Amino acid sequence: MTTDSKLQQYNREAWNHQVASGNKWTLPVSPEVIAAARKGDWSVVLTPTKPVPREWFGDIRGKDVLCLAGSGGQQAPVLAAAGARVSVLDLSPAQLGQDRRVAEREGLELRLVEGDMRDLSAFEDASFDLIFHPCSNGFVDAVRPVWREAARVLRPGGVLLSGFTNPVNYLFDLALEKQGIFTLKYRMPYSDFTSLSDEERRRFTDANEPLCVGHSLEDQIGGQTDAGLAVVGFFEDSYGPEDALSRYYSGFIATRAVKLPTR
Repeated sequence: MTTDSKLQQYNREAWNHQVASGNKWTLPVSPEVIAAARKGDWSVVLTPTKPVPREWFGDIRGKDVLCLAGSGGQQAPVLAAAGARVSVLDLSPAQLGQDRRVAEREGLELRLVEGDMRDLSAFEDASFDLIFHPCSNGFVDAVRPVWREAARVLRPGGVLLSGFTNPVNYLFDLALEKQGIFTLKYRMPYSDFTSLSDEERRRFTDANEPLCVGHSLEDQIGGQTDAGLAVVGFFEDSYGPEDALSRYYSGFIATRAVKLPTR
């Protein structure tokens, strides 16, 4: 089994465990949130805390939307309640189950597909008007295939909204970071699977937490433009003041990109 296959298998089961343990990114939205979305009062996040500007979406009523590696009973049901036709692709069946739970509870239609975010072969070319891709591509070893597939299934002029982690977040000594001391220890390219010692990795695996990969900004942003997407919106976000790194800089990025027409 390749390192990539091991990473994917591990993360699939880790996210299933996160659902069972009640990770905040696996908790379905309430009936009140869905009721408000049906009235046009809604917001969702690509990054930990900052709501995505509503103008980034345009009018999503009747639009075909893909929530890419973004299940968990949160964003997809809200977008469906706001009037979009929503499909969801995710690696974790338990996370997809949270979307199904909300859909059944609220009478919403969601198309749920279990799969790898780098392989959207379940969808035809030019199937979607908008892709909503929250912070999740740090759970695969290569991100450029994600952008290429996203561009393929978007219609010309379609929009990709994505959130991702600044790779600087991964480069500090883990033990010292807990003490509020930030010392560079790891190099790019970074992966929890290959950059950490067995002892360091157990910090995550003993708790059944997903393992992450720190993709370069060249791959995260340049990968989008190389796939034929024009980045037209950008903001930064953080976990908030309770997070040590967030006291110094914003460690998360969100982009809005538009698929350019082919010539």
